[in-house]
Formats: sequence, C-alpha cells, structure tokens
Amino acid sequence: MKITPVLLCAGILLSAATNVPALDGQAILEQVDRNLAPESYEMYRKLINVEPDGKRKEFVLYTAKKGRDSMVALFLEPTTDAGRTTLRRGDNMWLFIPDVGKPLRITSLQSVVGGIFNNADLMRLEFSTEYDVDTIEDQGDTYLLSLKAKTDTVAYDRLSMVVDKGALLPLTIEAFAVSGLLIKRLQYRDIKDFGNGIRRPAVLETDSPLYKGYKAVMLFANVQPREFPDEVFTLNYMPRVKELR
Repeated sequence: MKITPVLLCAGILLSAATNVPALDGQAILEQVDRNLAPESYEMYRKLINVEPDGKRKEFVLYTAKKGRDSMVALFLEPTTDAGRTTLRRGDNMWLFIPDVGKPLRITSLQSVVGGIFNNADLMRLEFSTEYDVDTIEDQGDTYLLSLKAKTDTVAYDRLSMVVDKGALLPLTIEAFAVSGLLIKRLQYRDIKDFGNGIRRPAVLETDSPLYKGYKAVMLFANVQPREFPDEVFTLNYMPRVKELR
C-alpha cells in the first residue's frame, strides 16, 4: 500500500498520543498540599462568621501542625474563648477548655466556632491524607479533581476541586455527603507571598445551600515553616500550647 503524506501524518499523531503520559492526580493533589503549606508549620488565622442580618462574630487562632496527622490550634480572641485549645491526631479531635480542665472529645462535623466552618475545616490536615483522586480532567487553565474519602470518618464523602494549573493551588471546592447532597462550597482567594517559598491564598470563603444567607471567611497570616517536638501534640500539652508563641 502506498503511504500518502496524510496517512503518514495520522500515524505520527497516533503514535505521539499513545505515548502521552497520563495525568497523575494523586501527585497533583500532594503538590497542592505542599503549595498550601509546608508539612510542618505555624500560622495565625482570623475566622469571621457572617449571619444573614450582617451580624459578625470573629475569632483569632494560633495554629501549629506537624507532619501529616497532627495539629493544635489556640484561641486568642475573643477574650471569652481565649485559652481554648483544639487538638487533632489522625481522625481524633479534642477541645480543651481552661474552666473545665480536661480535654473533651469532639467530632469533625461539629463546630467549636459555630457558623459554616466545622472542626474538619478548622483542623484541616492535608487533602492527600484524607482523599484519593478518583478522576482528573484537564480543563485548559485548570484541573478538575474528583476526590473520594479514604475512610468513612472523613467529614465529606466526596470533594470536587478546581485547581489552578500554573500555581497548583485550589480555586474552588464543592463538598458532598455520601448521599450526593452538596454540603458547602469553598473559594480560595487573594494569593499572597508569605516568604520562605510559600505563595498561597490568604483568604478562604465558604457558604452552604443548607444555611441560606450565612457565610464564613478564614484569613491566613504569618504562615511559616517550623519544627515541633512530638510532645506538643498530646493531651497533656493542650493547656501549654500558649507557650509556643
């Protein structure tokens, strides 16, 4: 058979297509985690809950994280909550209230700050720790990742995450229950250079179709690498977290 230029060109294109490597969704998700923050770090956050009538309640927290499964957060404001501490180790969470004097177990779907952000949002470890990538879709300037929870202890059964292809940072996330019900939407905004190679969104906003008119905002500041001893992430250390600042 005579090979025409058209057939030759088609053959080259087919050969090239078969050699294009498949997108590695899990590797992309892990890089998203690293771009959001180092594996071990400290930071400050302000949480703002906004009600339909415009009423606001604000919290300021100091947060420390170590590795892929340990985090503590200390409430600095308001004064009524100052000194409270939350601890996460893997799937387990506790709240320490100075007046109570001992840690209390809490769940991921509860909220120690009220509003739309729950404890899973407040004590977020890493997406790649809790989720597997089911599918990945190249949408030009973005990737669309469909994530499935690795265990049934994770707050959201599925996430739909839009990732900026250039920065490898999340833009929007939709969180779903096992039933498929949309629980909330999260939007990352205002990419900022925090130094130490950390360039990430400084603002996270969320709303929910389950709470019409309500929204919540999380502002990030002073995100920087820091190593901590294991002792920091224990129940006995919860009353002493303020010593880290």
